[in-house]
Amino acid sequence: MQQIADHITGWLSDYSDTSGTRGFVVGISGGIDSAVTSTLVAMTKRPLLAVTMPIHQSPPQLRRAREHIEWLERRYDNVSSVEVELASVLDALITALPDTQDGAQRELSLANTRARLRMTTLYYFAALSKDLVVGTGNKVEDFGVGFFTKYGDGGVDLGPIADLTKSEVYALGETLGVSDDILKAAPTDGLWGDGRTDEDQIGASYPELEWAMDFTGDETTLDARQQVVLAIYRSHHGANRHKMVPIPVCKIPASLR
Repeated sequence: MQQIADHITGWLSDYSDTSGTRGFVVGISGGIDSAVTSTLVAMTKRPLLAVTMPIHQSPPQLRRAREHIEWLERRYDNVSSVEVELASVLDALITALPDTQDGAQRELSLANTRARLRMTTLYYFAALSKDLVVGTGNKVEDFGVGFFTKYGDGGVDLGPIADLTKSEVYALGETLGVSDDILKAAPTDGLWGDGRTDEDQIGASYPELEWAMDFTGDETTLDARQQVVLAIYRSHHGANRHKMVPIPVCKIPASLR
């Protein structure tokens, strides 16, 4: 995995040079994806601003995020950090927005709003120093099930680990020395107050989703669980396809111009 790490850090440096930017901004959640991404970015020796943005966050998530940043700052002198408490911002927005009878849909909308507030915060800091906002999505999330918020955590300038499966991200994390606390933590998007995991929301584990993403065999040979997982994968992939393709553009016929 070290060769992959070196390849990604070289790619990041080259992209920064080509774009004429100074460095990078990464949001740190306390999970494996942001831990691996931020470590790879730190290895470029370019300025890295690591940002925590708690919004009624679970204490273990926030503790892991803070400890990871401390670890980065001890190892790399190009890393700085800032913590922005966004709970009051979300609470004010909730007060301003009209309520709805569909409580579950409103809860989902507000969860996505958390991600969009964080995206806005990251771009605020990026604009101050002419930096790039680095995405932390992996291949399964970004191109498999579309498990990200459009213009939230999906609103980034580049995705260094977006061609790696979740299993590969974990393996890379071990190679890079990411803490066991993060490596053993159940993956979660951190957008809910009840600490629900990604598997709770999707209905399948990342290894299962990776299998489904690559499956091209005979479906009649699948056992009951495999059939369920494949259906889950296809359902999410289809429903979230709009996140994974360019926005539709209405083309005007030449005859109308």
